[in-house]
Amino acid sequence: MNRKEFLQNGLILGGATILPTNSLFASSVTEGGIDKLVDGNGNFIQQALPYSDNFLEPSMDAETMHLHYTFHHGGAVKAANNDVKKIKEALDSNAIETIDYWTKKLSFHLSSHILHSIFWTNLTNKQTVPNGDLLKRIEKDFGSFDKLKIYLAKTSKDLDGNGWGILGYQPYTDKLTVLQCENHEKLTQWGVIPLLVLDVWEHAYYLRYKNKRADFVDALFNILNWDNASLRLESALRLVQ
Repeated sequence: MNRKEFLQNGLILGGATILPTNSLFASSVTEGGIDKLVDGNGNFIQQALPYSDNFLEPSMDAETMHLHYTFHHGGAVKAANNDVKKIKEALDSNAIETIDYWTKKLSFHLSSHILHSIFWTNLTNKQTVPNGDLLKRIEKDFGSFDKLKIYLAKTSKDLDGNGWGILGYQPYTDKLTVLQCENHEKLTQWGVIPLLVLDVWEHAYYLRYKNKRADFVDALFNILNWDNASLRLESALRLVQ
């Protein structure tokens, strides 16, 4: 698919995998299934994490990891499947008046599934920094890596209510962009491909950090996997070439 075809057709985040499959990291992730959003029948699925619950200690505690992955992400996957079921039932029974409700629910739940699937692979238990093409683009679009960190951290900390801080690639402009996403789907830009996402819903940090979101965001920057973000940029650029 070339850039023109991409811009004409848009990007559908769907059944394949989020990461490129020609790398060792991608292989280790997809073997566990974390990067696969649907099964062969098109049903949304959640597979095991590519690491143990205590892998991200002390920045993210094991209990929060377990509850977050199992009940918040897992609940979104189950709800998204139910949303699709209800939409199909509404169409089959001509109950058109309910479709608006379930379509909005699907936007919320599927966006949660997508962002959480990216989030788990955006984290590691060691300090990393961007390099290669990602670093060059960060310097071009934000001035420096330090300026991006300030921008992304501030955007994540100051979000009203629950949501995400997101570093993404905007193919329509061929630039990196930072989003402050409310809930899972609000304040986004059409076509943006997420590269790095920071979950700042209260359930992501409240057990350890209480109401101190800023402390949690600072801790996340110690375990962000910039190598994973580079792989996602590489995959995004291949899609639009």
